[in-house]
Amino acid sequence: MSTKDFLEKDYYKALGVTKGASAEEIKKSYRKLARKYHPDANKGDSASEERFKEISEAYNVLSDSKRRAEYDEARSLFGAGRARTPGGAGGQYGTFDLGDIFGSTGSGGRLGDLLGGMFGGGGGRTTTQARPRRGADVETEASLTFSDAIEGSTVTLRLTDEGPCKVCRGTGAKAGTVPKVCPTCEGTGQSSRDLGSFAFSEPCTTCRGRGLVVDDPCATCGGSGRAMSARTIQARIPAGVADGQRIKLKGKGAPGERGGPPGDLYVRVHVSGHPVFGRSGHNLTITVPVTFTEAALGAEIKVPSHRGMPVNLRIPPGTPNGRTFRVRGKGVRRSDGTQGDLLVKVDVQVPTELTDDARDALEKFRAATTGADPRDELLRKGRT
Repeated sequence: MSTKDFLEKDYYKALGVTKGASAEEIKKSYRKLARKYHPDANKGDSASEERFKEISEAYNVLSDSKRRAEYDEARSLFGAGRARTPGGAGGQYGTFDLGDIFGSTGSGGRLGDLLGGMFGGGGGRTTTQARPRRGADVETEASLTFSDAIEGSTVTLRLTDEGPCKVCRGTGAKAGTVPKVCPTCEGTGQSSRDLGSFAFSEPCTTCRGRGLVVDDPCATCGGSGRAMSARTIQARIPAGVADGQRIKLKGKGAPGERGGPPGDLYVRVHVSGHPVFGRSGHNLTITVPVTFTEAALGAEIKVPSHRGMPVNLRIPPGTPNGRTFRVRGKGVRRSDGTQGDLLVKVDVQVPTELTDDARDALEKFRAATTGADPRDELLRKGRT
């Protein structure tokens, strides 16, 4: 497939699909058209035969993810321009009007980033200045108490990351010397790699993408212009963070190069447990002991809330062991400002020691409530 095919043929139109079509949509459309225009189904019809060749060629490109990406890139870069592709018996290249692509200033722009040469090396090389580079993202960890995680906290983080060397101020050269323009890439930081139809640019191996080389390197950074350094920052951890959650702090990562923006900081949070409360999402959980008589007869009990006054909870008569009650708005604050709930689980306490009066009272209770064996149904089902 030639570069001319890339620039002149609309493979998406040939298959009747949009540029954003999925691989399955492309395959489905191809099969439908192939059955319609197959030579065996249209014997002697030269127009159908040409149409079949057209859709087959389109499918061969668009069904291959790598070839499809190259085709899309070529169309996006040159599809609207006035480029004339290779032609003529001698294989000579036509002229290209690159003004619409590069702009009147001649700067590389998008093309300069991607293409060092075009159509197998026929075009000239575009040089660009080394661009600003975004700093690296940094990961660290922070430990919070249960209460600080619920209410939010400001923590002190000590970070060690890579940034411009403070000794040479990022030049990579020893004091009193200056770096030189890289002779390989002539300061662009990029070198061309031939991929057949295109020559894509990649970081220069001589200067490692910096566009500069040093004869007498800085002893601290070894000529790279980068060095490890320690810094301390104050980071605000939002309220409601959960154990193991990863918090993104934008712009708090490693510094950028050549005026580029800093990276982001990711903080993995570890939350310690609490002697009374647990968590279930934005709800707090607690298990509260109640006496046998409170569960049987009903009662109003006090339940602790997190860092607040106790709340009153009504236990209805006949409450079974393990039942959970919900106290609205006493949980963890959500990002929208609303509060989760407090989930109270009842743990009915059975007395292990009885006074004579208590024993007599229970015996009377047993006699008064004697009825059908509550295990009869269970025993019956066990025999089936």
